[in-house]
Amino acid sequence: MPLVKIEILKGKSEEHKKAILDGIHDALVQAIKIHDYDRFQRLYELNKNNFEYPETKTDNVTLIEITMFQGRSLAAKKELYKAITYNLAQNPGIDGNDITIVICEPSLENWGVKGGKPADEVDLGFEIEV
Repeated sequence: MPLVKIEILKGKSEEHKKAILDGIHDALVQAIKIHDYDRFQRLYELNKNNFEYPETKTDNVTLIEITMFQGRSLAAKKELYKAITYNLAQNPGIDGNDITIVICEPSLENWGVKGGKPADEVDLGFEIEV
């Protein structure tokens, strides 16, 4: 159940935003083997005066934070980074240098799921080790 937070500059088209959401989700399905229905994403659009970034980036700067259960291998994470940057380069055309991805992995005891139980105490119904 990865939670995805995306931050971009305000003013992009609906098609641009949908392509970002779809590209990231498709990469998660491919690289860390989540179920296709397991989609939990938020896209934030920021005014330029509220979003500072290095001058080496363009107005397509895209910050992606993925909070997910621990257990994915370094190889799976590398595949995820590549898949996200590839997908977003294809559509909507974001250069990889404008994409920053951060993965946060709180331990299972720090997730309240299935009626408020710690995730390490319930059957999640899927494999985390990828």
